[in-house]
Amino acid sequence: MADKKNKNAKGQASSTIAQNRKARHDYFIVERFEAGIVLQGWEVKSLREGRANISDAYVIVKDGELFLLGSIITPLSMACAYVVCDPQRTRKLLLHEKEIARLIGSVKRKGHTIVPLALYWKGRHIKCEIALVEGKKEYDKRESLKQDDWQREKARIMKKSLR
Repeated sequence: MADKKNKNAKGQASSTIAQNRKARHDYFIVERFEAGIVLQGWEVKSLREGRANISDAYVIVKDGELFLLGSIITPLSMACAYVVCDPQRTRKLLLHEKEIARLIGSVKRKGHTIVPLALYWKGRHIKCEIALVEGKKEYDKRESLKQDDWQREKARIMKKSLR
């Protein structure tokens, strides 16, 4: 059952739980991947309520596996008393071996970074969209802001001319 706050303009339930808008500003996105994520029961319940933050999160490689660090899933007040709820717990990401090998190779050889872009529902599973990214310089960020401003201004001009 979807809450009213999680519905889009057409009245359908939104599948996005959390987005990392900061990553799109700070990095050039080279390639995107869809990863499963290992969660505990209380975390799933909290994600149903939309209590997640991945703006400062990043992905590390350890022993040939990928782990999500820095993501915050705030526990509900009615969470189980017998379970220790750690909001910043390290969570394992699930990908195919070929995808993991390609990501590890890009990180080691080309100096790329892996960051999460979004958490979302796919059917009854929670997925994490991760991206292989390259850092932006300060002048690149300014250029991106100029392009965004120009696109907004162009849309306003077009809207006025259509009236």
